[in-house]
Parts: sequence; C-alpha cells; structure tokens
Amino acid sequence: MKILIATGNAHKVEEISALLGDGFELVSLRAFPNIEMPEETGQTMPENARLKAEHCARESGLISLADDSGMEVDALNGAPGVLSARWIDGSDADRTRAILEKMQNEENRFARYRCAICVAFPNGETIETEATCEGAIAREARGENGFGYDPIFELTNKTGAQREYSGLTMAQVPAPIKAQISHRARALKNLKSLLPA
Repeated sequence: MKILIATGNAHKVEEISALLGDGFELVSLRAFPNIEMPEETGQTMPENARLKAEHCARESGLISLADDSGMEVDALNGAPGVLSARWIDGSDADRTRAILEKMQNEENRFARYRCAICVAFPNGETIETEATCEGAIAREARGENGFGYDPIFELTNKTGAQREYSGLTMAQVPAPIKAQISHRARALKNLKSLLPA
C-alpha cells in the first residue's frame, strides 16, 4: 500500500515510517513541493488530522496519512492540547520552558500525550483512530532524545512503561521503548488493524 505521509515535520516522518514497518510504500510530502498544507483550523486533534489527510489525498491522488498530536496537562485545563505545536511563539525548548514555569508550584502534574490519526483515500473515504499515553510533567527538562515536549513528559506506571523506565522522561527512554508506549505508536498500532489488507 502506497501512503503519503502528510506532514512537513521530518521527526514525524521518521517516527511514522519506523512504526508502520514493512508492507507499506511511504512517500514524503517533499515529493509534492506544490502541495501546501492547510491551516489547522480544527477545534480538536481528530478534526485537524482529517483536514490535513483529506487535503493531501485530494491534491496528490494518493492515500494520505496525517496525524495531529499534543500534550494535555490536567492542571492547565488540558492546555496546550490542540495548540501544542503553536501554543507560544518560539522553539520546542521555549514551549517546554513555558510549561515548566506555569507548573512550578503545581502539585497535580498529571498529563498525557494524545495522537489522532486519519488516513484519507482519494475516493473520499477515511479511517480514523486515536490513542493516549499517560504520564506527568517533570520538574525539569531531561534527556536528549525525542522532540517537542518529550524532555518534560515523565513516564509513570500509568504510562504502561516497564518499572525500570518509570520516572524517566520520554526523551530519556531508548527508542525501542518509546516505539512501544508512545501515543503515536499506540495510534498507529490501532490503525494497522483497521487498514485494508
């Protein structure tokens, strides 16, 4: 099955490619320089994933996969949520610092990563799935792996991580562990069971 990965984020392309595995011919959006990604105007992650996937399927004529993901912090009423990638202007590091500042005196540190995925077919049909990864906001950024909020997203027993990884941030765990427990890994695993053979 040939699938266009509908994102300009190189980290996501690498992660999705690794997680989907064999049996798929994956095409990067770079192969379609004339396709401009639509503005993410959805109020929810599933809406944004659907918006991007359907747009790319129409423009490319290929089955297109898009995701929208982010972090929800209970003490911040679910923020940054759907706005995770653009919550404040600046870099990933700027956004993680802003979260740590807002959470400085907060005892309730529960948070989750959420990922919504949509696969859109050129005939207009879609397949959608969603998954979460529970955790907590660390007291400080730790780790060099991953991207986005990974350095401040701490694994807990609720994450489903092996006990030896509980207390580490997503940026500290080995890639094979992240590939088992992350929100995107779980959503893609769900997706593979829904795709036609």
